[in-house]
Amino acid sequence: MTYDVNESRTGRTEEYGWRDPTPILRDAARRRSPGRALDVATGRGRNAIFLARRGWTVDAIDISRAMLDPARRRADDRGVSVNWILADVDDYCFRPSAYDLVTISFFDTRQRLEAIRNALAPGGVLCYEHHLVTRDARAGPGARYRFQPGELRTAVDDLVVDHYDEDLADRRVELIAHVPSE
Repeated sequence: MTYDVNESRTGRTEEYGWRDPTPILRDAARRRSPGRALDVATGRGRNAIFLARRGWTVDAIDISRAMLDPARRRADDRGVSVNWILADVDDYCFRPSAYDLVTISFFDTRQRLEAIRNALAPGGVLCYEHHLVTRDARAGPGARYRFQPGELRTAVDDLVVDHYDEDLADRRVELIAHVPSE
């Protein structure tokens, strides 16, 4: 499956809340048949629940029980099943070639990005949205947890980039990329 790198997407500038999936994940998921997915640092589970409601088999990992417990209740209320994993991403052993889609939203995985990329099956898609370093960062994590301009694209140079956008006004970077099929 390929995507147009320059594709105009609806939802890019719209506001979305903690219950809504990220727009880049909505875009990537609607283009694929459900398979196995991983939501890294799932938090309140918005992306995991979105995928499960669309028929994906979802693993969702987070270090915080305080986040996973309400996420589990929200999934139960919606009648969907998610495998909630209480673990630290920094120490977790990702299974190679296990996932058709991996989503990461506003979490710095630079130290584990190679292991996460290796968890993608051939043709598997990585959706990543995070903060960018800017001179006037007023919200979000400190500079050491933000990507430099161009850093995320360079970090996934072994993947085929389908969509990449750095928005300095929003101080965000987003990426959809896939593993070449064998």
